[in-house]
Amino acid sequence: MDCLKHKRNKASTQEFEQNLERNLADLAHELRSGTYTPGRSVCFVITHPKPREVWAAQIRDRVVHHLLYNQVADRFIKSFAHDSCACIPGRGTLFGSRRLEHHIRSATQNWSRPQHYLKMDLANFFVSIDKDTLRAQLARKISDPWWLNLADVILYHDPRQDFEYKGDTSLLELVPEHKRLTNAPANTGLPIGNLSSQFFANVLLDRLDQFVKHQLKVRHYVRYVDDFILLGDDPKTLNSHRAAIEAFVSTQLKLQVNPRKTILQPVERGVDFVGHVIHPWHTTTRKRTVSNACRRIEGAAAPDLLQMINSYLGTVSQASHAHSDRARIASAAMKRGHCVRADLRKAYETARAAQGQQ
Repeated sequence: MDCLKHKRNKASTQEFEQNLERNLADLAHELRSGTYTPGRSVCFVITHPKPREVWAAQIRDRVVHHLLYNQVADRFIKSFAHDSCACIPGRGTLFGSRRLEHHIRSATQNWSRPQHYLKMDLANFFVSIDKDTLRAQLARKISDPWWLNLADVILYHDPRQDFEYKGDTSLLELVPEHKRLTNAPANTGLPIGNLSSQFFANVLLDRLDQFVKHQLKVRHYVRYVDDFILLGDDPKTLNSHRAAIEAFVSTQLKLQVNPRKTILQPVERGVDFVGHVIHPWHTTTRKRTVSNACRRIEGAAAPDLLQMINSYLGTVSQASHAHSDRARIASAAMKRGHCVRADLRKAYETARAAQGQQ
């Protein structure tokens, strides 16, 4: 049921459900007998927010990913740093933004004293993950041999050996060579798109969280996947932390920091994190996010349009100062024939929009 959530309209899901009990019984037999092997993956390219490969496992394999996650995730999550976000229940982008705002208010004593922030990003994160390093992390908390073996099967499965590409092949050219899983060395890289990959990424980067919190003694720190921010009074101290983090992720995690995305500046200039920009006493949505939303609404297919509009209205409403952004999205929605509530928080279908779908 966890696996099928929000995916029941897909043809592969409906096909699997037509003979659900038999398919699950066969899968259970393979798991118990040790003959289970992951099947063919589907690879496609998304262009929003930037071009990247996505690898979708078959539904029977996604059921196994959820099986492993439901069995072992809790023991890992309990030990995760409270300020690590993404792919953890209750810790999405809004949680990350609010935790960072909390830390900024605490460090600046409600914007009454100066403070600097260091923002860092790991280069080509998912494609660069070393599986042996990650496996050592998993083995520390998964003591049962059967579950550890299942984690190994999922971790070391190479989807590049058997996959089907769907979509416009020309889109592959938009993905830089160094960001393609197909170009990663053996035993390196996790497929973007699987629950297991998201969970494994958090397990690996928990070592970074613990290093920053307990060895560098950084009190104000937040991470969302491979983006993380440290706060400090002194830029020299933050630069020292930067050098220590670069050395740690290189030697201990076999990853690299992206120098082009390393930022060190005063917090009063605004801190851009997880789509929100935190300013003194207010937050806004990143301008690029709003511009992309309007552009996508203008070109979206009619059947998906209403859901997309309301999704964007809900996203920008998370910021404390969102009226002008909601107005821009509402204007784009009305150009497509939809009407918007007076408070600019919800869109509705009109006869004109329904006629456009037909």
